[in-house]
Amino acid sequence: MSFMLRRSLSTLIPPKVASPSGIGAAQDAARMQRVVSFYERLPRGPAPAPKVSGPITWYQNRYFGKNPSAAPIAHIIIFLMALGYGNDYYFHLRMGPPRGLRDVS
Repeated sequence: MSFMLRRSLSTLIPPKVASPSGIGAAQDAARMQRVVSFYERLPRGPAPAPKVSGPITWYQNRYFGKNPSAAPIAHIIIFLMALGYGNDYYFHLRMGPPRGLRDVS
């Protein structure tokens, strides 16, 4: 039971990676120096804002960014109306009125 308790506690406690005394051997000091130099070269501070890379990202930044607006709702309504008209035209309106409704003179 003691082994199980020790094993479960060892997963919660991180190893001593940053202290040279935790490494002990001199040959590992060079490895530790490489790790430290790697982390020294990493950029500090907040990450830069991502650049606009496409029309969807531009639309999100424009209408959902710092000043959100209700324009996307109007865009959806206009898009659905145009889609519905295109559907009606393709399936019904392109054939013209039925023969009984035409003006026969």
